[in-house]
Amino acid sequence: MEIAVISGKGGTGKSSISAAFATLQERVVLADCDVDAANLYLIFDPVNDNEQVYIAGQKASIDYNLCTNCALCIDYCSFDAIHLKATGPTSALKRVTIDEISCDGCKLCTRVCPANAIIMTDNDKSRMYSGTFRKGYMVYGRLAPGEENSGKLVNIVRDRAKKIADEYKIDITIIDGPPGIGCSVISSITGTDIIVVVTEPTISGLHDLRRTIELTCGFNSTTWVLINKFDLNREISDRIEEYCSQNKILFAGKLSFDARVVEAMVNCKSVIEYAPDSAISKEISQIWEKITHYK
Repeated sequence: MEIAVISGKGGTGKSSISAAFATLQERVVLADCDVDAANLYLIFDPVNDNEQVYIAGQKASIDYNLCTNCALCIDYCSFDAIHLKATGPTSALKRVTIDEISCDGCKLCTRVCPANAIIMTDNDKSRMYSGTFRKGYMVYGRLAPGEENSGKLVNIVRDRAKKIADEYKIDITIIDGPPGIGCSVISSITGTDIIVVVTEPTISGLHDLRRTIELTCGFNSTTWVLINKFDLNREISDRIEEYCSQNKILFAGKLSFDARVVEAMVNCKSVIEYAPDSAISKEISQIWEKITHYK
């Protein structure tokens, strides 16, 4: 069974809930597919036994042995990635430079360079890691800043998680997906059995929840809605429940605000591990039972 935990916006507490779900199990595969901002490895400190380089497109670079400093490439760059910059703090001399963060890898500069001084190099700073943690196995990706195709890296993470689950006969895989409705979210939820959409009682939370539900309705997965920190705004929480009822969306429940969730993270634990007898831990356990035993 694959269970994806996603959210329409950042800051809803999605990763905290994913961590809690993972520590309710004796053996689990945990896949952190929020590759643009992976954070579960900070909590669980896995022992990695596999590291895979992910090539996220290409960037342009300059061979200064060939460059004549004609600056023709600057005129053609649509991404404002190429500039004339001083060669030193006090130097009046300038040379053509390429900002690798801004470069989109379109290759146009390589085509217009009369000296053939611009070459394309692989983006090889992103990684996929897999290994063990205290509740089983963990797989996660880390996309380097400015690199692209996070959806492809998510696919690599998920494929590795599936292989581990099959090899070690583990029934539950928990996927911590990214926020939003982009391609990386689609890669995270495709083919899953259950999708848990975590929302918060704010106007933006409700707005982004609606967009997320529109997305998940296109999949065969069973979709649940969970309100986190519901008691911070009971009026909007009621509106979210009403929205779910009117649209026949399964409602998993609601969790109270509890500072121990943050305390747990600071101590590199899930709230289940940090405060197992607390009301919030019991609420999460009940929600887990509800979504995994629904028929």
